[in-house]
Amino acid sequence: MKLTMQLSVKQVALAAICLLLLVAAPWLGGSSYLTGVLTVCLIYAIWSMSWDFFSGLTGRENFGYPLFIGIGAYAIGYLNVNHGVSPWLGMAAAMGCAALVGVVIGFPTLRLKGPYFALATLAAASIAQRMVLIFWEVSGGEEGIQGLTPLVSNPVAFYYFVLAMTLISGAVLVGLARSRWGILLRAIRGDEASCQAAGINITFYKIAALVISAAFAGMGGALYASYQMQVSPQILSVMMLVAVVTMVYVGGIGTVYGAAGGAILLSLMGELLRSVGEYRLLVYALVLILVIFFLRNGLIAPIWKRLGAAASKGAAK
Repeated sequence: MKLTMQLSVKQVALAAICLLLLVAAPWLGGSSYLTGVLTVCLIYAIWSMSWDFFSGLTGRENFGYPLFIGIGAYAIGYLNVNHGVSPWLGMAAAMGCAALVGVVIGFPTLRLKGPYFALATLAAASIAQRMVLIFWEVSGGEEGIQGLTPLVSNPVAFYYFVLAMTLISGAVLVGLARSRWGILLRAIRGDEASCQAAGINITFYKIAALVISAAFAGMGGALYASYQMQVSPQILSVMMLVAVVTMVYVGGIGTVYGAAGGAILLSLMGELLRSVGEYRLLVYALVLILVIFFLRNGLIAPIWKRLGAAASKGAAK
């Protein structure tokens, strides 16, 4: 027991070191550019964790995820710029709107079997992107909505606010994933028919998980819009989906915390590779291919699990 506690403390110490580095990063780097990059990294971490909470646990790939991000971003942008609503109230509205859309999308689509749910959600996101262009009087069309009031005007203070929201999001989502709720979601992924035969309301649990995922996606969208001080149709693009899903798989799908690590790692790697110029995308793609093909369980989650395995071996000895 003593050895197990020692190694568990080492795990906590490793997490504390990572947290301290994130806290000290704006002052260690001494650059507003680094602060901005880290802010975007943390927002991607929120998105990756929330996508993994639903798709990683239930096994139902949500390819319409940018829809929820976009709903959150456009909600805070429209309310703030067009109606003068406080960005703080706008962020709450963003989460509520995204959650509501999650209910509307979830009821008809989660009854679909096989790949049809993924295709249906992808179609919903594509339709939403097109609707943004059609109703340009409200959405701003190609130019989007400009001139948002930031949640926090100071870049360093905003970074710490996003860091706090990331930690809160991670605690909530990881806690739910490890609770009875998460166990039921994994059971539904493993054998949906048996769960239904056992009297479990699988539709309720899947829709509820989608709504939670959508709410955090909307919050991340609101944070991103506040950071950029504008919203554009690109936030609804397929490239946004590809980026988030790749981060989840590199971090470790189905773990939530691994998704956050993958998001931060790949976001930072993308910035570091800017120094190689036109070869940046080639190197980035090569690294991703190697990780996905040779590290099927991801990169971040297996490292953390090995620390846990070391704890178990130490206790056995």
